Amino acid sequence: MRHLKELEQAASPLEPDATQRRYLVEQVMAYVEDYLAGQAGAPVYTDDAANSRAIYDSPITEDGVDIVELLALLRENVDSIGLNTKSGRHLGYIPGGGLYHSALGDYLAAALNRYAGLFFACPGGVRVENMLLRWMADMVGYPDTAAGNLSSGGSLANLTAIVAARDAAGIGGDTAGRAVIYVTEHVHHCIDKALHITGLDRAVRHTIPVDSGYRMKPGALAAAIEADQKADLQPWLVIGSAGTTNTGSVDPLAEIGQIAAGHGLWYHIDGAYGAFFALCPEAKTVLQGMEQSDSIVLDPHKTLFLPYGSGALLVKDRQKLYNAFSADAAYLTTALEGVEELSSAELSPELTRHFRGLRLWLPLKLAGVAPFRAALSEKIQLARYFYEQIQTIDGFEVGPYPDLSIVIYRYVPPRGDPDAFNRRLMQLVQQEGRIFISPTRVDGHFVLRAAIVSYNTHLAEVAEALEVLGRTANRLVSEGN
Repeated sequence: MRHLKELEQAASPLEPDATQRRYLVEQVMAYVEDYLAGQAGAPVYTDDAANSRAIYDSPITEDGVDIVELLALLRENVDSIGLNTKSGRHLGYIPGGGLYHSALGDYLAAALNRYAGLFFACPGGVRVENMLLRWMADMVGYPDTAAGNLSSGGSLANLTAIVAARDAAGIGGDTAGRAVIYVTEHVHHCIDKALHITGLDRAVRHTIPVDSGYRMKPGALAAAIEADQKADLQPWLVIGSAGTTNTGSVDPLAEIGQIAAGHGLWYHIDGAYGAFFALCPEAKTVLQGMEQSDSIVLDPHKTLFLPYGSGALLVKDRQKLYNAFSADAAYLTTALEGVEELSSAELSPELTRHFRGLRLWLPLKLAGVAPFRAALSEKIQLARYFYEQIQTIDGFEVGPYPDLSIVIYRYVPPRGDPDAFNRRLMQLVQQEGRIFISPTRVDGHFVLRAAIVSYNTHLAEVAEALEVLGRTANRLVSEGN
């Protein structure tokens, strides 16, 4: 008994009292407020020759450290080094959001630690997440038979969809080598990872040509399917994009859906970046046809501006998702009896998981949908503005008119290699740290991307990006680089 009391005392730091909790929260809140207050002047990218190696100078030890010291360690080595994804001047890759409201949802989810993976454990939590998924399904145009899951991101959501599609078609073993998947060259690379994980490396993969806007050609898709059928292959899966990461292009979703349905293929849409633009009027037309898919991925941490770790998958026929992922265990016998709604443990690879729903439910309930709709419209309009204005700066040329909020462009110097010039232009812009841009390769050329996605990117940030790009390009030309 004495030893148990000693152990209880030694473990007591894990149970801070009200005074200790208040102190910890006050220090963290002050740190966050200071960080947010400094965003206007903070660089969007900061290089560090040491790459934050000082983290290793403070190893995990037997005794604890005061929160003030730890926050200073974070400030110097984590939150001020590398890419500042919170900045509205982050125009590279697909920026994550980081809504403050979501941080409060995460605090509640972590502090109270409700397990929303099974209806038995937390009926309200499961209903919160199912309500969010139903809201997304209504936006996409899915029927009441749909179900889904809030995932850690687009990669896991796409993987989950491919598993459901594989199992629904009975593909595996000897049949995998005859199954055919249809994509474009701009499909996200997480699809490659998903096919590897699911044991479908041997499946036939046909890359369908794209048009001048980098959108899949429906006629070429239909011709490829028919040729494969004649070759005694098994056309199985077509993956369309509701906004590619590479160029922002939206495939002709409705036409692809008609072809897929006509040939009995599973039609999956990767809408991780672009699907939520369906909330705003500017994207209604270009996103028509999402409802024809069998499954679709949406990432709230992209175009609903949530923190990283927020993805979603919807499958039109919930039974197919359930068949792929439901499982039973002796210790869950009573927990799975008489439930009123399906939960994430029965519809996804995850069992133990974070209560992700609160980080989306809280901001939608606090702010309503209207501000999200307005912000998405603003991003599309800003992309169109950038597209027009970058062409007024001598030397810059653009790709296709943006379908959503990504613009590809490059500078064509009066002499020398354009690829080398744009690579150097990107490096100098990143080193300056005022804005952050990222590159890609399209049609064999090194080009630059403006991904206007952050909720706090507005006209002032886009105007600054245009100024920095023009000034830096002119400097390179004048220096003869």
